[in-house]
Amino acid sequence: MATETIEELRKKYETVIGLEVHAQLKTKSKIFAPDSTEFGNEQNTQISAITLGMPGVLPVLNKEVVNMGILTGLALNCKIPEHCKFDRKQYFYADLPKGYQISQYDEPICVNGYIEIDGKTIGITRAHLEEDAGKLVHAGADGIAGSSYSLVDLNRAGTPLLEIVSEPDMRSSDEARAYMEELRTILRYINVCDGNLEEGSMRCDANISVRPVGQKEFGTRAEIKNVNSFKALQRAIEYEIDRQIEIIEDGGEVVQETRLWDDNQGVTKSMRGKEDAHDYRYFPEPDLMPLEISREWVDKIASSMPELPKARRNRYVSLGLTPYDANVLVEQQNLAYFFDKVLSLGGDPRITNNFLMKEVVTFLKDNKVEIEETKLTPESLAELVKMVKDGTLSNNIAKQVIVTILKEGGSPKEIVEKQGLSVISDESAIVEICKKIIADNPAQTQQYKSGKDKLFGFFVGQAMKATQGRANPEVLNRILKDELSK
Repeated sequence: MATETIEELRKKYETVIGLEVHAQLKTKSKIFAPDSTEFGNEQNTQISAITLGMPGVLPVLNKEVVNMGILTGLALNCKIPEHCKFDRKQYFYADLPKGYQISQYDEPICVNGYIEIDGKTIGITRAHLEEDAGKLVHAGADGIAGSSYSLVDLNRAGTPLLEIVSEPDMRSSDEARAYMEELRTILRYINVCDGNLEEGSMRCDANISVRPVGQKEFGTRAEIKNVNSFKALQRAIEYEIDRQIEIIEDGGEVVQETRLWDDNQGVTKSMRGKEDAHDYRYFPEPDLMPLEISREWVDKIASSMPELPKARRNRYVSLGLTPYDANVLVEQQNLAYFFDKVLSLGGDPRITNNFLMKEVVTFLKDNKVEIEETKLTPESLAELVKMVKDGTLSNNIAKQVIVTILKEGGSPKEIVEKQGLSVISDESAIVEICKKIIADNPAQTQQYKSGKDKLFGFFVGQAMKATQGRANPEVLNRILKDELSK
């Protein structure tokens, strides 16, 4: 091993990363069979003769799968060819009864797209439709590590997948994670995939290689499978970068292979030599006609495209939110929809966002609920925001009120009146309060008049304490300055 540290060695190499993301489409039935795709049901209860690959059965293409494939392609800036077809991918799948997978090889449904992340364009080579395999459960007295037998659950077999293949345009684990997160956000906004990595409805394989800085040719890549979280994706990439650099620096050669990510040990492990396309032996699926996609079909789907995350972020920034706040809000889709509803009712964008991102998010996390499960409505938040904006209610008191609404519901105006929380704007009352505070704190008053301007915050705090946070801040500040200058 070279004497340099791994940090020093990394500066000598450039990382090249491409991702293959399998997104499970949110159809009610499977891609070629009427079986349910619902998650979490009893094993082997969502199967039919088609799923089992029984003799004489024929696949029937689910049109909604195609619709979702086209919609996704358009959202990812892909071209939708007028002609695509399905192929048999001949390879042994222990959990796919037919012994082959129906997929798309040389004529996929989507080609030549891209996603923009942080000002960089990540190319998308293709996106193709295919069926998922089932699930093997390894069991026995010795557990998974040394299981003595395996069980198969075919509920997932035949579930529709869209495999989205990126160009090798990413150069760091941070870029790969940002791409994956943006892709999931897009899929969720167009409602074709729920993006739950924990349930396996979105899975990622990472192709990783390194090359000396300045070299044009790609290095030998390894494909990392079994990556089921954003954190795991970054950890797997970081580990694999160091592993490959160490092999090269020691005079060895990186071999092309498929490796598994072991999240517990934090390492990748060799699984098998990497197969090429000829190892799978593709040929056109004889039981499915080639698919002709008219421009009218594509245009109809394009007309139903919802506002995409990038456009939504730009709109939020134009309303006065910071790019950071806009991005955080967009990533929390249900809050973004709630935010838009409040705006449609006249709510101020920045005040609304502050309540959602602070008090509301804190409440949701602490109580492990979604916003739909609280008593807060867009109408009540819009009313609260208007009261803060017109000075009827101080921001501090509003924070208490919104927590009450989250728990119990109700009108902010009624809660404020019932609890006597409205803002004190009566100047004569505030003048008397300020005079008393100044008289009760002669030492601080003298120091302030001697030039210690920072003590002004002390007087504001005392006044707010005396009014239980109800004093109108603008009026209070003006009167305090006047009284302290006398």
